[in-house]
Amino acid sequence: MLLALLRGLTYLQASTGPDAGNVVLWMQPDGTLNPSPTPVETPDPSDSGASYWLARTIWALGEGYAAFRDADPAFAGFLQRRLDLAVAALHRQVLVRYGQYQVVDGLRVPAWLVVDGADASAEAVLGQSAYVRAGGPPAAVTALRQLAAGIAEMGHGDARTWPYGAILPWALSRSLWHAWGAQMSSALAEASTTLRDPRLLAPAVADAGTFTPRLLTATGPVNGWLPAPIDDSQIAYGADARVQGLLAVAGAARAPGFRLLAGVAAGWYFGQNPAGAVMYDPRTGVTFDGVSADGTVNRNAGAESTIHGLLSMQALDANPDVAAVARAGGPVLRRDGQRVVEAESGTLSGPATVVAADPAWTGESQWSGAAYVQLAAGARLSWTLPAADQPRLVAAVLDRVPGAGGITVFEAGTVRYGGGGAQGVSAAPGMLLPVPVANAVPARAGPLTAVTTSGSGRLDALLVTPLVSTLATGGLAHGVTLLASAADTARRLTVGVPGAGRVVASSFDRQGRPVHVVTGRGAVTVTVPPGGFAVAVT
Repeated sequence: MLLALLRGLTYLQASTGPDAGNVVLWMQPDGTLNPSPTPVETPDPSDSGASYWLARTIWALGEGYAAFRDADPAFAGFLQRRLDLAVAALHRQVLVRYGQYQVVDGLRVPAWLVVDGADASAEAVLGQSAYVRAGGPPAAVTALRQLAAGIAEMGHGDARTWPYGAILPWALSRSLWHAWGAQMSSALAEASTTLRDPRLLAPAVADAGTFTPRLLTATGPVNGWLPAPIDDSQIAYGADARVQGLLAVAGAARAPGFRLLAGVAAGWYFGQNPAGAVMYDPRTGVTFDGVSADGTVNRNAGAESTIHGLLSMQALDANPDVAAVARAGGPVLRRDGQRVVEAESGTLSGPATVVAADPAWTGESQWSGAAYVQLAAGARLSWTLPAADQPRLVAAVLDRVPGAGGITVFEAGTVRYGGGGAQGVSAAPGMLLPVPVANAVPARAGPLTAVTTSGSGRLDALLVTPLVSTLATGGLAHGVTLLASAADTARRLTVGVPGAGRVVASSFDRQGRPVHVVTGRGAVTVTVPPGGFAVAVT
């Protein structure tokens, strides 16, 4: 079957002419290729330029060549010829810009990514890594090195600064992250090992050890932080990317903590999702197409969901310790992580006006709640925060504009709307950006007030995050609790872990390295390193 699928894939590839190596996206049931479907996809025709499907073809052919090189040299030779065509197209259409940059809201970003995407480029890197390890030619080595370098430049932030260590998927936005197709950490881990280049591993470690614990405790693998979590639907394409990335980084960095995190992430298939539903059926191999924020499961099973579900299951079969953590979890019992407080939900006074954002999409980000508050000097907003069991960090999601801008003062610190930098090739002159308020706010219930002291600005929302976030999942017999720290000092927490057995709680630093282990029954007291995480399992 694998041989037939790979041969069928090459049928979609142009083998001669100026577009040699590129790939048609659609085929009709009778085998007719349809280069220009309705609605139109870009590039149009679909084999006229670099594309996601070119990147995915490189992934498939690279893995295929490695698999058949010894088992069927003749077929591997055929795959290599087609793979070399695809790599040549990548050089001709994308890597010709290697070393060039474009400006997006004041930030230099690489201009040599496939369709400006670190996500699309990552899939090509995964295939090229497999190809190079199997003896691919110098052109493949060069393509791998250059494309991986571009992806690595898309990693930014830390535990308190957006995007919180994540590798952003789209070079044309500083405000957008999505779980689907976010294979960037996997790709960098593989490339780092293949090329023996540890520089490529650092952003992958930050994505795994700083961003992913925050993601899992806040929302799970949702389709869009833009930058507030807006598209809360979840699909296997996103869940699998977290699992694969954590396992790849764990191996490359020799960081066992990421193996435990991979088990937590894989719990999505076994009920750790908004529906509390099992998303993979081992009897049929089917993975359902996704789950919406309200818990509605799409029980269709398209190729993408099924493929990525099977990739996750293969990874769990190959790593029984990770599978044990995944299956120990279950429905979400408690999630206390980053939460959104809409700006317009506060009490407004003075020159503060709620404005409907129409459209909500800015071309590079999206207004949360499809509205924002327009502020001018003298405006006052106040929100009431409920009591919590620990202090909380606040980030103001605001429209950061070029040049001078307004200033809003919170009790815990000041945020500025100006200083956004030149628009460059960005679709909008400003950018929605979470700007941290300097100090944590107390755990007690009470008002949070902001006063605009000068200028004007647009405030979208607040992101309110405990110093240590919590995700607890499980049932009667077993359970898993994840703790994720955004604190700058170690924090001791006593946590109850679902399940009836012995609790093993392991703490790790932000690089996934073990710090200490405690055991007990019922509740255990865990020390979470600054910016690190802990996983407790029964």
